[in-house]
Amino acid sequence: MLLFSIILSACSSDETSSGNSDGGKKQDGKPYIAIISKGFQHQFWQAVKQGADKAAKEFDVTITFEGPESESQVDKQIEMLRAVLDKKPAALGFAALDSQASVPLLQEAKDKKIPVIAFDSGVEGDIPLATAATDSRAAAALAADKMAELIGQKGEIAVVAHDQVSKTGIERRDGFVDRIKEKYPDIKIVDIQYGGGDHLKSTDAAKAIMQAHPNLKGIFGTNEGSAIGVVNAVSELNKKDIVVIGFDSGKQQIDAIKSGLMAGAITQNPIGIGYETVKAAVDALNGKKVEKNIDTGFFYYDKSNIDDEEIKAVLYE
Repeated sequence: MLLFSIILSACSSDETSSGNSDGGKKQDGKPYIAIISKGFQHQFWQAVKQGADKAAKEFDVTITFEGPESESQVDKQIEMLRAVLDKKPAALGFAALDSQASVPLLQEAKDKKIPVIAFDSGVEGDIPLATAATDSRAAAALAADKMAELIGQKGEIAVVAHDQVSKTGIERRDGFVDRIKEKYPDIKIVDIQYGGGDHLKSTDAAKAIMQAHPNLKGIFGTNEGSAIGVVNAVSELNKKDIVVIGFDSGKQQIDAIKSGLMAGAITQNPIGIGYETVKAAVDALNGKKVEKNIDTGFFYYDKSNIDDEEIKAVLYE
């Protein structure tokens, strides 16, 4: 019985220390900030993690950074969120795959006085104290202006978007479409397809668009996976006269721009997004005022400026 009691006590001690039952602190005694991204399959999220790690070191906090394998796995992300809340973090950083599906659990976090910082994709309602993100509408509008310029402000174009449920998916699609409709009456958007951010699905979507619309002049891909899918489709169907505008960075997009397969792309500041997410969480824990919307900026890059220092600082491979 004595031996059993000792073993039971040891097990109980391990569970407590590996979780987070002491006011949001890990074993090292530092505040624990849990961060859940939209995925891990794109280099973009690794760059966000790099920024989060930098801030964690600077502000002396412990973070975990995780996300589902694919940006279509909404249920998997919700499971991760449930598991993280059970560990009782001091604060939470969250990039929603579905801006509505996550609301009940995020409300639970708010009710438990856990500060929620949204990043990349916002969340419906007023639960997040702050959102660290690119102004996706403005960025996509710039992509539309570049597309219009490159096709002579007339002709048929299309969009391959990563989804229609996240705020980034909706805002990048609408920002692009609305700018074309408002400013370029001779440009017609003939199709919008969704590839789930997966480059293979996006390739198939782009091929279908090109085959259905032989006079197509351009395609906009709304994230890294979408853009690479479009590039692959253009290459495989030998439609290299089609203007491709992408979003985000990564080696494949950089190579496509340098080779001429892609005309240009919008780059965010993923390292800045990760850094500002952790910084906002730390400020919230320390009782400091946190800006509601933290604009982390964006740039358009192409062959002409891809090697500029300002651009190189926000590209990632």
